[in-house]
Amino acid sequence: MGQLIDFVLHIDSHMVSIVNTFGGWSYGILFLIIFIETGAVILPFLPGDSLLFAAAALAANPDYHLSISLFAIIFLLASLGGDSTNFFIGRRAGIAITHHPFFSRFIKKENLASARKFFERHGKVAIFLARFMPIIRTFVPFVAATSDYDYRSFLRYNIPAGICWVLLCCGGGYFFGNIGFVKAHFSLVVLGIIIVSMIPAFVGLLKSRTQVSKD
Repeated sequence: MGQLIDFVLHIDSHMVSIVNTFGGWSYGILFLIIFIETGAVILPFLPGDSLLFAAAALAANPDYHLSISLFAIIFLLASLGGDSTNFFIGRRAGIAITHHPFFSRFIKKENLASARKFFERHGKVAIFLARFMPIIRTFVPFVAATSDYDYRSFLRYNIPAGICWVLLCCGGGYFFGNIGFVKAHFSLVVLGIIIVSMIPAFVGLLKSRTQVSKD
């Protein structure tokens, strides 16, 4: 876990290492990370927003010869493919997977419960909003599937969410990632991105607890 935290907080330097080591294969590696973040269900803690931001920042630097357009395409395909895979895992395996001796170690019941409450509270819009919320976005497709939600309706909100997410994160990294202050305090910027993206989840949790206490 310590290595993962270090990877997330110093993702800019790790991204440089990946690109220098694997060259063109870096596109495939980053595709897999984003795909697995939501597709695997059990790995919600992998970097998402910060990885897109850092990758786009490198693409804006001509020294690395990376394509921002290609990054945008692979990230969009990875996010949509991961969400759909997650959805079908939920449709096929359902809640049974959360009681499996191995998978239950990774799928925290409190995270799943938060995602379910978020989905029940916001309905269809939750599919769109969840894409911008770490951890929650990993469980909402699963919850939607276990709630017998229609896959076509799921895509109707999931696709626009993926497009907006990629444009926002990649656009931010491409246009602001190489500013002197951002480069000098990249870890703090990444931490800020994580905190800001988690605010809606915390607000929702506080509201739900307040409502329970009132009842």
